[in-house]
Amino acid sequence: MATMLERLRDATNAHDVGLLASLFDEGYRSTQPLHPGRGFGGSSQVLENWSSVFEGVPDFDSELVASVVAGETEWGEWSWRGHYLDGSPFAMRGVTILLIRDGLVVEGRLYMEPVETDGGDIAAAVQELYRPPPPSH
Repeated sequence: MATMLERLRDATNAHDVGLLASLFDEGYRSTQPLHPGRGFGGSSQVLENWSSVFEGVPDFDSELVASVVAGETEWGEWSWRGHYLDGSPFAMRGVTILLIRDGLVVEGRLYMEPVETDGGDIAAAVQELYRPPPPSH
């Protein structure tokens, strides 16, 4: 039997927003710990969100890179890609952690972020993120 992550992958790759939304409990709770204001509840919001995804990225493709199932919890690493309507590339990667009960997703924590293709190297990232003091001579 397919895991919930595999079922979600298949529904997104089929662009079947109805099937996708049907995998979520009506009381589903979504949180994005890196973006606290983006939390929401309900499978109807899942339907609305993914309808917008498929409209804005008509060739949306979802790859389940790796996954782990531990009891009612499924961890998945994702690579999402495609093209926006103007032809520019779309790419996101990250992890989702889902709680499954009675065959439906009841809770999700999403750590999905756009792929940064023109960012600096690791030294620039360390400087920006941690702001270490300049070396003393």
